[in-house]
Amino acid sequence: MSRKAILEAARRVAAREGARNLSLRSVAAEAGFTPAALYVYFRDKDELMLALASDDLARLAQVMRDARKTSGSGLTEAAAAALDLLANAETLAAASGAIAPEANGSGVGRLFNGRMIAALTALSDATGERARSREDQADVVLMAAALAGLAIMVRGGRLEALGFSADEVLGRLDERFGRSAGRSDH
Repeated sequence: MSRKAILEAARRVAAREGARNLSLRSVAAEAGFTPAALYVYFRDKDELMLALASDDLARLAQVMRDARKTSGSGLTEAAAAALDLLANAETLAAASGAIAPEANGSGVGRLFNGRMIAALTALSDATGERARSREDQADVVLMAAALAGLAIMVRGGRLEALGFSADEVLGRLDERFGRSAGRSDH
């Protein structure tokens, strides 16, 4: 039994039954363990969801870095890659209920926070300038919030229902926050 095996089993259950329907019992059955065995690694379902979301954040940071390297430009491609992952990462969306302030002190909470910072840093780098001032850092948080909101709208078909394409909205995001918007002048 390993943490990795449990997380892989949890992903399979989430893909099959939906992340919101994930239970420690179903994950244990999928992994071939007794439910009690999972408590060695995870205190409860919320902690398991945070671990899955932490992995999603690590993938998010990586896809943004990869998109930037591949395209040679920046924010639009990185944001499009991030939006695609966010719109299809049910475990990250479902983990919002597990992200309670008291989780920040746990090992899984610290892992989640560290990976969130890595994802924000990758988003900042995609603008062409590292966010150094408090104002620039707030802009990165605003971009991340915009991407998370867009992902919710894309998942639910709302963006299309409003008559917008993801590319159109991401282009506006680049105009507002990309290097061409003069972020480095702050």
